[in-house]
Amino acid sequence: MHAAGPCRARHGSRARSTDTFRTARVASKTHMQPGRRASPTDPQREEESVHFEFATAARILVGPGVRHKLRAAIEARRDFGRRALLVTGARAERAGWLRDTLEDAGIHTELFQVTQEPCVEDACRGAELARASDCSLVIGCGGGAALDSAKAIAALMTNPGDPLRYLEVVGEGRPLVAQPAPFIAVPTTAGTGSEVSQNAVLAVPEQRIKVSLRSQSMLAQLAVVDSELTHSTPPAVTASTGLDALTHLIEAYLSKRANPATDALCQHGIRAASRALRRAFRDGDDGVAREEMSRVSLFGGMALANAKLGAVHGFAGPAGGMFEAPHGCLCGRFLPYVLEMNLRALESRARESPALPRFREVASWLTGDGSASAAAGIDWIQQTCEEFAVPRLREYGATADDLPELVEKAAHASSMQGNPIQLQPQELLTLARQAL
Repeated sequence: MHAAGPCRARHGSRARSTDTFRTARVASKTHMQPGRRASPTDPQREEESVHFEFATAARILVGPGVRHKLRAAIEARRDFGRRALLVTGARAERAGWLRDTLEDAGIHTELFQVTQEPCVEDACRGAELARASDCSLVIGCGGGAALDSAKAIAALMTNPGDPLRYLEVVGEGRPLVAQPAPFIAVPTTAGTGSEVSQNAVLAVPEQRIKVSLRSQSMLAQLAVVDSELTHSTPPAVTASTGLDALTHLIEAYLSKRANPATDALCQHGIRAASRALRRAFRDGDDGVAREEMSRVSLFGGMALANAKLGAVHGFAGPAGGMFEAPHGCLCGRFLPYVLEMNLRALESRARESPALPRFREVASWLTGDGSASAAAGIDWIQQTCEEFAVPRLREYGATADDLPELVEKAAHASSMQGNPIQLQPQELLTLARQAL
C-alpha cells in the first residue's frame, strides 16, 4: 500500500450531523459474551479464552542506522545464495548503498526498477528476469510499490504460470504451490507496513482494480526498518504514507478479527501517530518523528496482517485501480466518513458490539484526552487531512457515473471481511458520494 503522487488539492468541509455522535453513548464496562473481545483498556473486563495466530517477518531490525547491520544479517544466512534481484523504485540511485553492501557480502545483484504502481505484468517480468539471472534472493528497497513488487516477484519466481490462479477477487485465489524465494524488505517510506505483511497489492489494469497476492509464506525473511532512510521523503508522500499507516492501525483495532497482540500494537501505534504524523509532515528532518512513524508503519503492517482491515481499504483498493490516486490519500479521504458510518450503523443495528467502546478509545489516543468522544477522534482525523490537503475523488477524474462500479467492487473487496459491521448497499453508496 503506497503513494503514487502528492495529496495536492484542498477539499471542502465535511458535512456531518453532530446528532449522530451525541447518541454515541457507550457503557463504561464491556460485558463479554462467548466469542467476543473486550476492550484492552477496560480494567474491569472479564477474562476469557482467546485463540489467535500471529505471523510476521522471520527477523526484524528496527531503529536509526540498523541498515549497517544488514551485511552481517545476510552473511549469517548462507541459504540466501549469491545472486539477488534488487527491486527499487524509480530512483534506483537511492539504493546505491544497498548494492554496495550486497557486493561487499559477496552477492551479485540484478536491478529491477518499478516506476509505477505495482501491477501483475511487472511482477511477472521481474520473476522472469530473476529466473533468467539465476537469482535465489529478492530484495525490495523503496516505498510500498518496490516492496510489494519484490514480494510478488519472490512468489512468482517459484510459482510460474498464470498468476490469476493465485490472485484474490479477480482470480481463483488458490494457495501458492511452491515456497517463494527468500525476500528481504528495506522500506524507505513509513506507511505501507509491507515489510511485515503477507500480501502484495497488485493492479490489474484491464479490470480497473487492485487485488492481493496473499500467502503466509510470502512474509519477509528479513525486514530492515531504518528511519534514517525516510528523512528524504517529500511532505506529500510523508502525508499519504502516514495516513495509510494510521488507517491500518485504526481499522485493525476496530476489526472483528482483532486479537490481544494486534490490540497492543494498535494502541502504541495510534498514540505514536498522534504525536509524530503532523510533525514529520511539517519537518522531514525531525528525527524523533521519523523514527516514531517508522514504528507506526511497522506496527500497522503487523496489525493488518493478523487482524484484517475494513471499509476504508475496501474502497481504497478498488478506487486505486480505477483512478490514478495515491493509496494513502484515498485512505485519508474515506477514513473519517467510514468511521462515522460504522459508528452510526453499530449504534442503530448492533448496540452490544464490542467495537463501540473502541471508537472512544481511538479518539482518546489521537487527541490525548481520556474523556474524548468518538466525534472528537474523527474531527482530529479530518483536521489532519485538511492540513495535508487530501483531494476528493473528483480531483483524480472520478465522476458520479463511476460510483456504482466503485461500490460494487468495494462490496466484494477482501478488506470488507474485517469491518466491524456489514454495511448496507445504500450506506456504501453514501460513502462513495461523500468521498467524491
